[in-house]
Parts: sequence; structure tokens; C-alpha cells
Amino acid sequence: MSARFEAVGNDLERLRAEIERIDRALVELIAERVDAARATAAAKRAAGLPTLDPPQEAAVIRRSAVWARQVGLPAEAVRDVFWQLIGLSRRSEADE
Repeated sequence: MSARFEAVGNDLERLRAEIERIDRALVELIAERVDAARATAAAKRAAGLPTLDPPQEAAVIRRSAVWARQVGLPAEAVRDVFWQLIGLSRRSEADE
């Protein structure tokens, strides 16, 4: 193997390891978010409030689009990710 291909292989290995580290951190953050959503739902139930709050969910989606644009990501794609996160949170709240 030439030195050039070896260097590319080393770079790819390092970059893939960095992606894996970031992916793991994302999964851990998702778990934190789900835990926070469960705690929020429990507080709402204790207060006699409905757990679903469409205006709050809409605010979360709007915020995510703003943050996406601030860092140069496509707002629609990031909104889609946040809708998935909201759905995951809803399902976890229903499992309690």
C-alpha cells in the first residue's frame, strides 16, 4: 500500500471515530431529552394539566428552525428531526 493510501486510510479511520463519538453523544442527549419530557409530563399530570401542548411543540419546532439557520443547516430538515424527537417523547410519556 502506498503512503498516500495509508494516510487516507488513517484519516478516514480518525474521521469515522469522530462521527461515532458525536453519534453516541447525540443518543445520550436524546435520552436526556426524553427523561426531561417524562418529568415534564409527570409535573403536568400532578397539576391536572394536559400532557399534550401543541402551542409549546410549535414553539420548539420554530426554535429549532432558527437554530438550524444560525449554524447553516437546512431548517426543514432540522424541523423534521425535532418532530421525530417530539414523537419519541410523546411515546415515552404514554408508556408511563
